Amino acid sequence: MRTEPAVAGHDLRHHGDAEVRDDGSALVDLAVNVRADTPPGWLREHIAGSLPGLAAYPDGRAARAAVAARHGLPVERVLLTAGAAEAFVLLARALEVRRPVVVHPQFTEPEAALRDAGHTVDRVLLREADGFRLDPAAVPEEADLVVIGNPTNPTSVLHPAAALARLARPGRTLVVDEAFMDAVPGEREALAGRTDVPGLVVLRSLTKTWGLAGLRIGYVLAAPETVVELERAQPLWPVSTPALAAAEACVGPRACVEAADAAHRVAADRAHLIAGLREFAGHGLRVVEPAEGPFVLVRLPHAATVRHRLRDLGYAVRRGDTFPGLDEEWLRLAVRDRGTTDGFLSALGRALGTV
Repeated sequence: MRTEPAVAGHDLRHHGDAEVRDDGSALVDLAVNVRADTPPGWLREHIAGSLPGLAAYPDGRAARAAVAARHGLPVERVLLTAGAAEAFVLLARALEVRRPVVVHPQFTEPEAALRDAGHTVDRVLLREADGFRLDPAAVPEEADLVVIGNPTNPTSVLHPAAALARLARPGRTLVVDEAFMDAVPGEREALAGRTDVPGLVVLRSLTKTWGLAGLRIGYVLAAPETVVELERAQPLWPVSTPALAAAEACVGPRACVEAADAAHRVAADRAHLIAGLREFAGHGLRVVEPAEGPFVLVRLPHAATVRHRLRDLGYAVRRGDTFPGLDEEWLRLAVRDRGTTDGFLSALGRALGTV
């Protein structure tokens, strides 16, 4: 685990959707971490029901209250955003920051947003030898903004809530990206809803579990004064009426039960994927374990060649070398149903036989 200044060399704006655009659109998608076969029919119908109201300006009060109730918070601690990615831009532009630190490997958009806003960013790089797990002491004391994912994309590591809370300091903003937390059974280690951690900002996305990446909806949970600062940086009416309808529905009791059931299915499907991947240990393939998100990270010699072979065989996977702290030997694989996984594992065996 080491700290270093952020430098050029990683394409921070490369994301999994690039693997399935254009000539990749017909591929079986293991590159994007959006739950397959979503949004469900009831949610599509609910969103469609909002369309007659498009002539009016969006009113986010009901959705904001629903999110607050979901986490047992006052509405003053909730800010709705156009996806969690917008929140990173707001944090970078609205907060007075002197020394931001991003813990990597993780989702690259936070660092990209900070750099675009003119900040010099330091990185804390977690090591494969440590299982990509965090030692809070590795974060510099003088950092006044710390960003970390939980569970972390792309490593699928779930950090203990207690370890993350130890990062909190007076005068420091601690940003925990929980975009995939609702895919963890019981949402154990979640900090959403906590008000006892100073400077805590929790980000949530509704696009992953519910298949709403094209609609853009997420939210921030933070102290009221932080919410006010971020809201000032937003444009007017930043979240559309259909997205507000989705937000209200996705945090309701029915949706929470469905998401909990989906989290258990993901855990079972992930175990099936990992068991299959272990069969390729003789080819040098290693899985980062324990994995707790709806994706797994693997290290594999000749990974770039294998990724291209998999495309020829009809499967898209996410390259890992765009994440700081990883190189061209890493791939991220989304968890899919067992039938899809079995087809992928068969293709992986053929791809490995050609390198």
